[in-house]
Amino acid sequence: MTAVAEGLPKGESLQALSLGVKALELNVPEAQQRQLLSYMALIQKWNRVYNLTALKTPQEILTHHLLDSLSSISPLLRHLAQSARGVGQEVELLDVGSGGGLPGVVIAICCPHIRVTCVDTVSKKAAFVQQVAASLRLSNLRGVHARVESLTGPFDVICSRAFAALPDFVNWSAGALSEDGVWMAMKGKLPEAEMAALPSFVEVFHVEQLQVPGLEADRCMVWMKKSVTLSTEASAT
Repeated sequence: MTAVAEGLPKGESLQALSLGVKALELNVPEAQQRQLLSYMALIQKWNRVYNLTALKTPQEILTHHLLDSLSSISPLLRHLAQSARGVGQEVELLDVGSGGGLPGVVIAICCPHIRVTCVDTVSKKAAFVQQVAASLRLSNLRGVHARVESLTGPFDVICSRAFAALPDFVNWSAGALSEDGVWMAMKGKLPEAEMAALPSFVEVFHVEQLQVPGLEADRCMVWMKKSVTLSTEASAT
C-alpha cells in the first residue's frame, strides 16, 4: 500500500501532486506519482528524529521540495536528449549536499535510466536516502556518507539544490565530473556574483528560469562545464 503524507487526505495529496505535474508539463505515470507521495511520507516520518527539513506541513513539503525538485526534470531530460548520451542510455548523476535526497530521489523516481548517487556529509541523511531506496525499491538510487571531494566518479551530471556557492560547488566536485560532463545547479535568484567568481576551468553555457507551481519565488538553473579552452590547451601540452 502506498504511504500517504500526513495531513492531506489520500485523494487530495495525489490530486495536488498531479496538478503540479501537469503544470510542469511532465509525463509522470501515476505509479511514479504514488512513489513520490510515499517518499514525502517517509520524509515526514523520519523528520521527527533526523531533522531532514525545517518544513513541517505536507503542503509545504509538496510545493517547496517535491514540485521544486520536479522542475529540474524537463531541463535535465532536454540536456540529455541534446548530448551524445541521449535519453535512452544509462546516465550517472551525483547529487551533492543532497540532504534528504532532493532533488536526487525525485530524479531517481522519475528517470529510471539515471543512476543517482546522493552524497552528504551527515551520515543520518545518507542513511535516510538508503532507506528510501530500499522502501521504494529504487535500484538506481544510493545514499553515500562522504565528502564530495573524496568521490572520483566519473559522473555525467553533478547537481545541487540550494547547496554551496557556485565556486565551492565546482571546486569540490571537479574530480568527480567526467570529461564531457556538466554541472546542474538549482539556485534561487540569478547568482551573478557567484558566476563571476567561478574558477577559470569552468564556463557557464546556459542559464534558465524555473517556474514552480504554487511557489512565488525566483528559481533558476545554472548549467556549467569544464572550459573547452583549457581542455584544448591541456591536450596540446
